[in-house]
Amino acid sequence: MELREFATHILSADTLKEKLFTPDVLTDDHPGPVVLWKEPSRPLNLRLQKYSRKDRLPSLADHKDPDKRAICLHRFAGHELLAVEIMAYALLAFPEAPTAFRRGVAYTLCEEQEHVRLYMQQMQRLGIAFGDLPLYRHFWAYVPYLTTPLHYLSVMSLTFEMANLDFAPLYGASFAKYGDTESAALMERILRDEIGHVALGRRFLEEWKKPEASDWETWKAHLPPRMVPSRAKGWEFFEENRKRAGISSEWIEKLKNS
Repeated sequence: MELREFATHILSADTLKEKLFTPDVLTDDHPGPVVLWKEPSRPLNLRLQKYSRKDRLPSLADHKDPDKRAICLHRFAGHELLAVEIMAYALLAFPEAPTAFRRGVAYTLCEEQEHVRLYMQQMQRLGIAFGDLPLYRHFWAYVPYLTTPLHYLSVMSLTFEMANLDFAPLYGASFAKYGDTESAALMERILRDEIGHVALGRRFLEEWKKPEASDWETWKAHLPPRMVPSRAKGWEFFEENRKRAGISSEWIEKLKNS
């Protein structure tokens, strides 16, 4: 299946099964013209809703309650499905981008599809199904700012996914603390994959940035107006995970102190 067809299939699918369909073979022989999507199609139970303060995630102390852990997993699965859709958006928005970039985005997209499936398994174990709770627009609010591949990478790979280098181990440790070893193991898997996703963004940022500009300066310059650098980190800062993704010492220090 062509990447263009794959991306269109995901964004137009009105069932979860079709959104999570992964072809055995993907090609990119006919990228086609630019196509911009305002919002994806979704089944009614997965429709995008407006977020409010009452919808905040349970605190870490609440994870002793399986129902609260299930809420967290549901929210994380929602983020993964959003990532699947935004990556499909990027494949259609940047048909002239280098093949290596497009294939990297497609590979990441397929991993995000698998993450949704894995979260669904754990949610089922805890007694809820994907779509039982509200799902939010989140990443789609930033689509107007994803005007180039470097803007896309700066927002998705190097901000939202980089933040998961902190949140995945934080939540994994908390789930383990309350005896949920299966959810904790899933968060370890998510962390490993996210390190690779951040590394992909860092690789292309280094390749495309101006020779005189630093990684940090280039990244900041390609963030939306109201997105501050601290969005790329959690409550605790896991420096080693960023080193594993190849993030420079300067970037790590500046982010740590942002």
